[in-house]
Amino acid sequence: MWPASQYSHTNNQNQNNSKGNEHQNQQNLKTLGMTSAISMAGPKQIDIDKTNELKNSLSPYGVFESEGEMHHRMEVLGALHRLVRQWIRDESLRKNMPPSVADTVGGNIYTFGSYRLGVHHRGADIDALCVAPRHIDRSDYFQSFYDLLKQQPQVKDLRAVEDAFVPVIKMNFDGIEIDLLFARLALKEIPDSFDLRDDMLLKNLDQKCVRSLNGCRVTDEILRLVPNINNFRLTLRAIKLWAKRHGIYSNTLGYLGGVSWAMLVARTCQLYPNALPATLVHKFFLVFSQWKWPQPVLLKQPDSVNLGFPVWDPRVNMSDRFHLMPIITPAYPQQNSTFNVSASTRTVIMEEFRLGLAITDEIMLGKCGWEKLFEAPNFFLRYKHFIVLLASSANGDDQLQWCGLIESKIRHLITTLERNQHITIAHVNPECYNSVPLNTNNGQPLALPPGTPVPSNVDVEVKKNENGEVMPNLCSMWFIGLVFDKTNVNVDLTHDILSFTKVVHYQAETTNMLREGMTIEARHVRRKQLHQYLSPSLIKRERTTSGAKRKQDSNAQPAPLKKSKRLSESSTDEVSILSYNEDSNSSNVYEVNIQNGNASNHSQEDRKSAEKPLSPPEHPSTSNTIACT
Repeated sequence: MWPASQYSHTNNQNQNNSKGNEHQNQQNLKTLGMTSAISMAGPKQIDIDKTNELKNSLSPYGVFESEGEMHHRMEVLGALHRLVRQWIRDESLRKNMPPSVADTVGGNIYTFGSYRLGVHHRGADIDALCVAPRHIDRSDYFQSFYDLLKQQPQVKDLRAVEDAFVPVIKMNFDGIEIDLLFARLALKEIPDSFDLRDDMLLKNLDQKCVRSLNGCRVTDEILRLVPNINNFRLTLRAIKLWAKRHGIYSNTLGYLGGVSWAMLVARTCQLYPNALPATLVHKFFLVFSQWKWPQPVLLKQPDSVNLGFPVWDPRVNMSDRFHLMPIITPAYPQQNSTFNVSASTRTVIMEEFRLGLAITDEIMLGKCGWEKLFEAPNFFLRYKHFIVLLASSANGDDQLQWCGLIESKIRHLITTLERNQHITIAHVNPECYNSVPLNTNNGQPLALPPGTPVPSNVDVEVKKNENGEVMPNLCSMWFIGLVFDKTNVNVDLTHDILSFTKVVHYQAETTNMLREGMTIEARHVRRKQLHQYLSPSLIKRERTTSGAKRKQDSNAQPAPLKKSKRLSESSTDEVSILSYNEDSNSSNVYEVNIQNGNASNHSQEDRKSAEKPLSPPEHPSTSNTIACT
């Protein structure tokens, strides 16, 4: 399966190379990256055995797709490429270009991310880039090309995010999720085999085009900078699976995204260029559990290109000095791929690095198998207090856009909560739980199993309350675990949560997204109250699964190493949070509703009364201020 002959430090090594050439290759590897390698040691038989075990343990998790699935992806990309060519030709003719010229201007689809790196898992989405010649504008892309996609029967869940930092069209194309970016080059035509690595291509381009191109340029550069692509790929598959299982894979929510994990693995490969994937996984945790953040992770010396685009440089840019876990992309213009990381998410990530090292120590000593590394912890058992964010709307299309907007803003709420002197950690679970339709559960949310899509067969009839307001029927939830530094204190989070909902409301209004029936709520929930939001079958399944795995591990390993305790597990049960809101009869619910475009029930008097937690509320049966005692 993994013969020793496959393991070499170059992808095309000739087994008959002279000793002089081998010595030169070793010298080249020593200089790959910002520093020389930590170890040039080659694999031993035990490393090969552990790597075989690693690959076998990954198979049940669907990280390898079948030949049929691979061909289907190629067919989808081919169909999308033909659509792009057709659209560019039609747009060229519409702009009075002669047909003979319109036939030759070209246009291409480039892939990047996990698909380009060769580490995409079964059912994964595809990150792609549409590259067009100079006479095609971004406005054309989001209008005429978007309309063309809407006409395709195989395209579903089509949505455009034109105002994003990197504008994108998202879609499901014949069962494959695709995020398609756009870039216009300052060229008359785009040849079929066009290389995007030339820095001079960026000259005279706008910032959005440069950011869109950056994905492809970074991916290609990562592949160029690793000593062995096959070893890199299997290692990255393992690390990505571990990160997802442990809830730290989400750039949007302030964890690390796919490109950041790829660069960390690539740096590990540079430091141990002859190591096999099993060893590289172990060394990954060794290196980054001890990394002195905010020291940046760099795969190479930054390029000295000067085209006027901003690059990450804390010597020049004051704001760059405040980045907590800088991982710098290797292609110009260099950027920090972990800009969204907060103090809480960094703490959570570092805890997982530390625990990952302890587990891989056991694995390499033969005390347990790789399955233990991929065992998902139970998020809901780690905390005593939670904030539940609920996003609701009247129909599926609205819910898709509404959830996307709210999810993109959650990291701002986390940052705000971190500023509270009594909150040690605000840990957001990246899993978004979709609820059963509200009209089937007396208007109350109840989470479906993770990964369940928004129900599509719900009652489409719009219902209104006695005030004539549209009633939401679909709901999605995020859970934020809280750790407090002490007890017997009052904590008022009313302003923090209200400011968050105002940001969401403002963004929805400015992008013309807000629809009747869209609401956002934030509630404080104790662990013992989670059954009101998570179905008993879901909680039982999670506990049974983890419990069964622990039982199997204890039987297989009679003398495991001492278990490291997570910082979050020290949260005390003596802390209580109450919230007061005129609209709620629940003493433990804080709600901020955005109904029909208005933030409701938060007058200046309400906020002033919330700032006096020691005074009893005027109407205790309906009071809801956040206080912590």
